Amino acid sequence: MNYLAHLYFAKPTADSHFGNLLGDFGGKRHVEQLPNTVKNALNNHYLVDKFTDSHSLVKEAKQYFSSERKRFAGVAIDVVFDHFLIRHWQQFSKHPLHDFKRSSYALLNERIAVMPPRMQQVVTSMTKNDWFKEYETINGVGLALDNIAKRIRFTNNFAGSAEDIARNYHELEAIFFAFFPELIEHVNEHSLETLQKMA
Repeated sequence: MNYLAHLYFAKPTADSHFGNLLGDFGGKRHVEQLPNTVKNALNNHYLVDKFTDSHSLVKEAKQYFSSERKRFAGVAIDVVFDHFLIRHWQQFSKHPLHDFKRSSYALLNERIAVMPPRMQQVVTSMTKNDWFKEYETINGVGLALDNIAKRIRFTNNFAGSAEDIARNYHELEAIFFAFFPELIEHVNEHSLETLQKMA
């Protein structure tokens, strides 16, 4: 899952928000000096990713991407699932998205000083520029994915993924609706952080 989904599964604390994103920035390399509250949140990140990556519905979603982009379909799915979460936020949270973002950005910034350098850069840009606003539209999702493609260190055909998403939008949305409640249940069942995520 991408950044918004990981923050959705975080507790409303700075340590939890830090840990639930740290997994995308070499989390295991930093684990020894972290407090247990951050370690538990980091483990929650890995729980979410493992469940997502191995789920049959996510594998099905990858089939909607063209052959030249299929290698990076998992990345595209992560971002488009954030898009669907934004579009249907009220079905999964009782808190308005605007309030959730404001709170999450503030909590992340409380731990900016102890984040790895790359995470500092990403979180600073995310919170200043409200990346999740970009994810509200397919054009914004496409821009985000094209930017990811530019950062890949070898020649690739990942750019233009929004075309595949637009072509198969309703099928991908249906997969999200089937998958995301299962992910919520999985996270709550394991309850790696002391406070379960309540929708």
